[in-house]
Amino acid sequence: MTAPQRSEPARPARPVPAQPAAAPVPATGPGRDDSDLLAALLDGMDAALCAFDADGIVTHWNREAERILGWPAAEAVGRKGLAGWAARTEDARDVEARLMEVLDATGRRVHEFALLTKDGGRVLVRVQSSAVPGADGRPAGVYCAFSEVHAQLDLERSIALSEALLDDASWCVVLVDADLRVAVLNGNAADALRTGRTAALGRPLGEFLDQGVEEAENALQHVLAEGAPPAPTELWVTLREPADEAMEDEPPARCCWRSGFLRLASPLSEGEPVPLGVAWIFQDVTELKEHEQESARLRFRGNQLHRAARAAAECEDPMEAAAVHLDFALAGFADHALIDLVLDRPETVPPGAPPPGALAPGGGERIRLVRAAATPCGTAGPCSPITPGGIPVAYLEGHPALQAAERCGSVRASAMRTDEAAAARWAAARKWPEGSVHALCAVLRSRGRTLGVLTFLRGPARRPFDRPDTAYAEDVAARVAAAVDLALGG
Repeated sequence: MTAPQRSEPARPARPVPAQPAAAPVPATGPGRDDSDLLAALLDGMDAALCAFDADGIVTHWNREAERILGWPAAEAVGRKGLAGWAARTEDARDVEARLMEVLDATGRRVHEFALLTKDGGRVLVRVQSSAVPGADGRPAGVYCAFSEVHAQLDLERSIALSEALLDDASWCVVLVDADLRVAVLNGNAADALRTGRTAALGRPLGEFLDQGVEEAENALQHVLAEGAPPAPTELWVTLREPADEAMEDEPPARCCWRSGFLRLASPLSEGEPVPLGVAWIFQDVTELKEHEQESARLRFRGNQLHRAARAAAECEDPMEAAAVHLDFALAGFADHALIDLVLDRPETVPPGAPPPGALAPGGGERIRLVRAAATPCGTAGPCSPITPGGIPVAYLEGHPALQAAERCGSVRASAMRTDEAAAARWAAARKWPEGSVHALCAVLRSRGRTLGVLTFLRGPARRPFDRPDTAYAEDVAARVAAAVDLALGG
C-alpha cells in the first residue's frame, strides 16, 4: 500500500504488520523496549496504518493516519469499529465488513471508500488490508494501510508515465546516475547507441560515443549542478565503431541528437534535493539538419558565385579575374587553390630525341602542366597569378591533376587515415602544400579545349570532398576557364 509524503508526491511504502492488542507490558524490561520500538516504527512510516483485533477494536493508529483523518491515537485506540467517528453510521457496517473479511481469506484486499475526518469532512481513501496471524497461526486481527486516493492516483500516473517513456515513447530515453553511468534506457535509445538494454547498464557513455562524448558529459554535469536548460540542445556525436567494422577509408557517420535534459532528485531528502542523476531524452534529427545545412551551403555558394562574377567583371587582367573567382570560392570550401595550365607541346622534335613526356593512355604525349596561380603555402591569403616560367610542375605519373586533364573530368583524392608523417609524405609526393589531406581536381575547359586543371585542397580539420563539392568546383572551374581562355588570347 502507498501513502503520500507530507510535502512530496506519494511513494510506495511497505506495510508493517501491527500486532493485535495483548496483555499490558511491564513499564521496564525488554517488553517495554519492544513496545517503544514498534511505536517509533509505526509513527515514522509514510503510510497511514491502523490495526484491529479479532473483535474489531482499534489497537494501533500512527501519525500519518492522524494527519489524514485528524483523529489522534489517544482518541482512536480502543474504539470498537469505525461507526460514528471515522465512518458514517450508515456506511460503517459495510466498511467494517469489507475490512474484516480478510480474516477468512488469504492475501491482501484493496478497497476504496470514504472516511470521516475529525472536523466533519470526508476523505476518499484506498485501503489495503491483511490478516495478522497469532502465535497459533490463526488470524488474530487485521491491519490496514491507507492513503488518500488522489495521492495514490498521482503516484500511479507518475509510474505510468515512466513506464511509457521507457517502453512506448518514440523518443530515446537514457537515465544516467550521478557518476554519468547508464542506469536505465529504453529500446529506442539502445538502438541509437547500438547496444542492448541490459548490456549498457553501469557503463560510461564513452564506451558508446566517440566524437561528441565530451559535449554530452559536459551537458549532463551542467544539469546535475545547475538544472535543466530552458530549451533543447543539439549534440553532434559519432558512435564508436567496433574494431572489426571500422572502415579506414571512410570516416564514421556523424549524428545530430536533439536533446532535452531533466535533473532527477530524491523527493525524500530534507532541505536541498539530492541529485540522483539525469534523464537524457533525445531524438535523431540528423537527416533534417543535413538538409538544413545543405540548403544554407547552396545559398552561400550561390551568393559567392554572384559576388565573384561582379568583382571579376571589374578586373582588367583576365588572370586577375580568375584569381578573384578562386578567392571567393575558397571561403568555407577549401584551404588552398592551384591553377595549372597545359604546357604547349613543341611542334618539332629533334632527331633521335624521345618525345617530351611519357605516352598518355590514349597513345599521345603525356600532358604537362605549368603553375599559373596559387594561394600562399604558409598562411592563408589571396590567390595570386604566377608568371609562367615554361618549366612544368614535376607531377608523377598518375597524379590526380594529370588524371583530370586526361579524362576531362573531376578527380577526388584523400590521404589514408594514418599518422601525420604519412599524410605529410602524401602531400609532398604530389607537390601540394604541407598539411593537405583532401584534394579535388577539376578540369578547365573552354571552347572544346582543355586549358588546365583547377585544384582545391583541404587540411585534416575538414571533411573529404563529396559530390556536391564536386559540382560546385566544376561551376567555379567553368568561370575560371573562361577568364584563362581570354588571358591566353582566345
